[in-house]
Amino acid sequence: MLSPEIPVNERIRQQVLDNQELLDTPADPYLDVLVKVVGEMFEVKTVLISLVDRDRQWFKARRGLDVPETPRNISFCGHAILQDDLFLVEDTHLDTRFSDNPIVTNPPFLRFYAGQPLYTESGHAIGTLCLLHPKPKHLSSKQKRRLKDMATLAEGYLKLRHMSEHAKELRAALSREQRKAMLDSLTQVWNRAGLEHFLPREQTRAEERDLKLGLLFCDLDYFKRVNDQHGHDAGDKVLWECARRITAAVRPQDIVTRSGGEEFVVLTQVHDEEELRRIGERIRTSVARTPIEAGEVELELTISVGCALADAQENPERALKRADKALYHAKGNGRNRVEFSAYEGKKTYDALN
Repeated sequence: MLSPEIPVNERIRQQVLDNQELLDTPADPYLDVLVKVVGEMFEVKTVLISLVDRDRQWFKARRGLDVPETPRNISFCGHAILQDDLFLVEDTHLDTRFSDNPIVTNPPFLRFYAGQPLYTESGHAIGTLCLLHPKPKHLSSKQKRRLKDMATLAEGYLKLRHMSEHAKELRAALSREQRKAMLDSLTQVWNRAGLEHFLPREQTRAEERDLKLGLLFCDLDYFKRVNDQHGHDAGDKVLWECARRITAAVRPQDIVTRSGGEEFVVLTQVHDEEELRRIGERIRTSVARTPIEAGEVELELTISVGCALADAQENPERALKRADKALYHAKGNGRNRVEFSAYEGKKTYDALN
């Protein structure tokens, strides 16, 4: 096996990548759509936006691969960032550099790879937009140009994201190691630790902007049946896709977390109950609108949502309990619906305990 060489400008390249603050951040709905479209366009099983880190490649967006990262020393993208243009391996079995690579001889049994480097404004290659497939493939000249065009779109979006106010706030609030500990490895949204971190912070930010902190407690309906009837791999795919749909249904500044199991909590800043309910309805319809592909099956699933507005005098944990209580009512009233819990002072809190 041929491991990728280290670029001569690796120290600077790595510093540029670190400065982008892309590593170990939540999945992005726009990049998720891009890899989905690219996968359909090129008819390949797997599409990745891969960032080549010190000793790993980490996937900012992925379709068709369940793991969030792989070692750099076996990566094809490590080779791709050394190129000025497309790095193409049409059949790994016929290429002595890669025929004995672990990801060729073991799952995902890679036979085809095409990686277009992604560059920063300073011209450093930080990763790739890449295609992977378990069968050999050939790319025409037109397809090669099209892949380069799609990589340009990915580059442009990453640059805009780096410049955004939301990204600046994230860089100021959390170190990379903190982010890594707060990211759910399966769904690539914030985990329970992330929820606990952002909950008081978002309430403070809402008050500073004369808004209200909205909490949406979301739970997939009858999710246990998915695991029981189709296995845990199918269940993992459902959770991944639901996280994508929830993230796409809310706004870029909203915080999406997986609090555990099939439960997700969204933190948002809104003006009133009506605005919060609209966000809850967008989440509900995004899950129910079309079936979810889970391996060889398509599953029609729904989600129930409980929501609450945190009062200025209320501990946000108490507001979260009210949202959970509203979720309980949504389940009891038929599921696949949005219920709201109003704040009624200490009386409401006592009723929840």
